[in-house]
Amino acid sequence: MSEEAHPWRERGRQFQGYLNELFYMPPWIKTISKDTLRSDLIAGLTGATLVLPQAVAFAAIAGLPPEYGFYAAIVTAIVAALCGSSLHAVSGPTTPISALVFVSLVGSFQPGTDSYISAAITLAFLVGIYQFALGIARLGGMVDFVSHSVMTGFMTGAALLIALSQVRHALGVEIPRPDELVEFTVGIYEKFPEVNPYSVGIAAFAFFIGIAIKKWRPLWPNYLIALAAATGISIWLSGQSTSVATVGAIETVIPKFVLPDFSLSSLRDLSSAAFAIAMVGLLEAMSVARAIGLKSGQMVDNNREFLGQGASNIVGSFFQCYPGSASFTRSGVNYEAGAQTPLATIFSAIFLFIILLLVAPWFAYVPIPAMAGVIILVAWRLVDLQEIKHIFSTSASEAVIAGITFFSAILINLEFAIYAGVLLSLGLFLNSTSKPSIGIGVPDPNSKRRTFSGSGIGSGNETLPECPQLMIARLDGPLYFGSVEYLRKQFRRFEIERKDQTSMIFIVKGIGEIDMPGADLLIEEANRRRKRGGSFHLQTKTPKTISKLARFKVIKELGREFIHLSKGDAIAGVVPTLDKSICATCTKRIFFECEAQPKPVPEEILEQMNEAKSEASSANVQPAKTQSAE
Repeated sequence: MSEEAHPWRERGRQFQGYLNELFYMPPWIKTISKDTLRSDLIAGLTGATLVLPQAVAFAAIAGLPPEYGFYAAIVTAIVAALCGSSLHAVSGPTTPISALVFVSLVGSFQPGTDSYISAAITLAFLVGIYQFALGIARLGGMVDFVSHSVMTGFMTGAALLIALSQVRHALGVEIPRPDELVEFTVGIYEKFPEVNPYSVGIAAFAFFIGIAIKKWRPLWPNYLIALAAATGISIWLSGQSTSVATVGAIETVIPKFVLPDFSLSSLRDLSSAAFAIAMVGLLEAMSVARAIGLKSGQMVDNNREFLGQGASNIVGSFFQCYPGSASFTRSGVNYEAGAQTPLATIFSAIFLFIILLLVAPWFAYVPIPAMAGVIILVAWRLVDLQEIKHIFSTSASEAVIAGITFFSAILINLEFAIYAGVLLSLGLFLNSTSKPSIGIGVPDPNSKRRTFSGSGIGSGNETLPECPQLMIARLDGPLYFGSVEYLRKQFRRFEIERKDQTSMIFIVKGIGEIDMPGADLLIEEANRRRKRGGSFHLQTKTPKTISKLARFKVIKELGREFIHLSKGDAIAGVVPTLDKSICATCTKRIFFECEAQPKPVPEEILEQMNEAKSEASSANVQPAKTQSAE
């Protein structure tokens, strides 16, 4: 009965683990005190003033009315703060996600329309489902396999597209979208005589005011000040019939509970774009959480962040939010402002809601060119020139990844750029792991303990001798299906170049992983060396590797006496099995165990013996010829 109940107990523990993941009690709640509350209130107020203009700008990038940026900045931020693991990361609308939403929907819907807004909200639901599922499956570690160069190339491409998408607002003319570069360029040329100089002036004013504030007063909300200043200029010029468009009145700042569009056609059509957005959102969130964690000393839980991001987008989709993620800017400001717990993010959302109730009517006067100037500034700050220079000066492969991701974003679309960059980075990673290093080692006689060195040059800078019958090879890298063929070719090369070294000690101390094809290769090599009259010995002391060797039948096929825990044990087991006649004439004597073998015959005596054998052979043959002649 107990044996039958054991699987059920194991399933019960797994189910309990899932319940703990779903019904999560944040550990930071126990750390709340008067001091942390005071710090979080100050940080929250600072964050509210920062997100106010950002929410409008990001909503505009996504092709949505301003209020939808506020919804995401309130609901998404609160849920992610409660469900995530980072103490300082602030979620909500972000530039990359907003850009992806726009390029994913603009081909099928008209930005700003009801159908477009409905699709954006459904997109948030699907994004959340993907992210939450990855968190439940405990796949948080998968972000470690995506090269940082992918995000650098993607962010640079997204920044350029974002900036180009605002050119029409800054110029005050209608031109094609920037994803059609040829038509976009031709459109600017054709519409240039119609450019509104007031629009250009307001956009430039907002852009340079934002730069100046950031430079001279870095702690001030530069985006908000830039918008306010540009709005003041626009109002002052309004009496001159400038024809400058404005944002218009915001209907409401209170998010309502509305079900997303769950029709099968919508879910099917948006599923591919949702997966790309989900991956970018997770990469962005993890990058932010880890960067802030390095400063604060906090260890971030990848799976918990996945669940937090997923929950925030799922819940947000029921309150008219479009997809969001963690923001680099707002998270950094939150930490620098002294936030102690995620309550700072919650306070920020509450303060934002209160501020919106007071200032929402004023957004009707904000000029769209001013928004364009601020968005172009946001895009410009996304381009990390130092990181780009670092990538191109240090790694050719990473430069290729970043370059292909960038050009895919510009010439194709952002969604494809993510897939291209991720697949290319994984491909280069697999290519590098498919060719692990195999080093040939021998004892260095110049060291007292005969430390092993490469077979080329020893510590005394002279060529080290090798045993004529035994070679010792060490594998540094994984032994899996991707590297099997490469290792097989190396083994065959050893057979040709070192045909007299029929025995091998194969050291897998530095092995990263082993699978069934790798295990089969070891058995194959052992059988080939046995047929050549030699032997194949494995040396490893890693319990995980030994366990896998046993599971894949390697130990059974080779025999336990051919598996060793140290090089000394392996050498002691191999040397006595070598050909004694060859040992008797060998002068290398590179192993301690060689001392127990028959002493080598001195070269002078060996030459005399060979001459004597030759003379005796000649004497036996010559008389036979003489008798035959007679």
